[in-house]
Amino acid sequence: MSLLITDECINCDVCEPECPNDAISQGDSIYVINPNKCTECVGHYDTPQCVEVCPVDCIPLDLSNPETKEQLQAKYERLIAAK
Repeated sequence: MSLLITDECINCDVCEPECPNDAISQGDSIYVINPNKCTECVGHYDTPQCVEVCPVDCIPLDLSNPETKEQLQAKYERLIAAK
């Protein structure tokens, strides 16, 4: 499943540059994650890099976008092929 940024986000700017899929961008008031681009870093890293660097732990799984590791891998492959 993709990740999401909750309203606990303090806009510290550390997550956006860590995303290898460019899925994170500045929203109206906090950063947001595009679920069509988020692979939880599958294909790039063993763990989601945004979660690793977030100082306030405001990036949980997005339960409204359930995906298996296989689906995340397929999304990663589509994103890489589109580059």
